[in-house]
Amino acid sequence: MSEENKIDLENDTFSPFPETADIETSNDDYATRFKGATGAWMLKVQEKGVLKLLSKVAKPGATILDVGGGHGQLAYPLAEAGYKVHVIGSARSCLHRIKPLVDEGKCGFEVGNVVELPYADKSFDVVVAVRMLTHCEAWPQLIKEMCRVSRGVVITDYPTSQSLNAIAPALFNAKKKYEKNTRTWTLFKHKQVKDGFADAGFVKTGKYGQFFLPMVVHRALKCKPISVFLEACCRCVGFTALWGTPVIIRMEEKK
Repeated sequence: MSEENKIDLENDTFSPFPETADIETSNDDYATRFKGATGAWMLKVQEKGVLKLLSKVAKPGATILDVGGGHGQLAYPLAEAGYKVHVIGSARSCLHRIKPLVDEGKCGFEVGNVVELPYADKSFDVVVAVRMLTHCEAWPQLIKEMCRVSRGVVITDYPTSQSLNAIAPALFNAKKKYEKNTRTWTLFKHKQVKDGFADAGFVKTGKYGQFFLPMVVHRALKCKPISVFLEACCRCVGFTALWGTPVIIRMEEKK
């Protein structure tokens, strides 16, 4: 792919759809939030949580729809683990960061409406989405659609106010300072998300808290060994299980 075509693809952000939260998370600027050793470690924690919850319900070869997954944070590790991955994005630019994976035939990609998914009921074994609920205004509709096209399993994440993120408003200026490209987001109470899935007939069967300390603290520390040590201590004593955030959850259709 030529440099000219690469630039065209990255900037082709036109979308006729009402919810386009994934366009920003799929660009190179957003990816800088996870640059360096600390950022890579954060993504590994997320990857570990998703794969841990997924391994209990789906074997390699299962079909997975990654909603808004143009950031590649799940598409690459899921494909590497042997799952058949398909990403839906709100614009052509959402292909940019996963194009090598798509070109190799290890992942499918389609432009479409993430809150009105262009698939029949129960089209995929599992539906996953990270960094979507918190930035999607129509998040109840997003939940409904993910449940509709799943054959019974949805894995997603959300930041919760029932954690140290309760002080997030006070940290917003700090986030802007260290992340540069911070945008507004929704902090959820666990019951809000639980009720959203309950309306679709799904119940929680698994949970993985990612960090006890707010992520901006780790970005400010800029020292992976210290962050790893602090989080290991918090996980060991049970703080992360109780108050960790963002929370990754596995929801399954109620039998």
